[in-house]
Amino acid sequence: MIHGQLFGFMFLMWILIIIGGGITVTILGPISISGFGELDSFLSSASKGLIAIILSVIWILVLNKMKNLIFRKTFSN
Repeated sequence: MIHGQLFGFMFLMWILIIIGGGITVTILGPISISGFGELDSFLSSASKGLIAIILSVIWILVLNKMKNLIFRKTFSN
């Protein structure tokens, strides 16, 4: 019983990694900010980094929620 839940957690983890990579490459990669002179590349990098950190935190929260559900079901039986 626990093996299926553990494999489900690992599957969800890999799906989130693949989705995150796809979002990073297709959406974040082409972002460019212009109109600030010498700060263009810095602002583009900073905005991409901030968005990537936010996505990472969201992924961690989703995986933490999934982990808590698995352990509650496992140890409540």
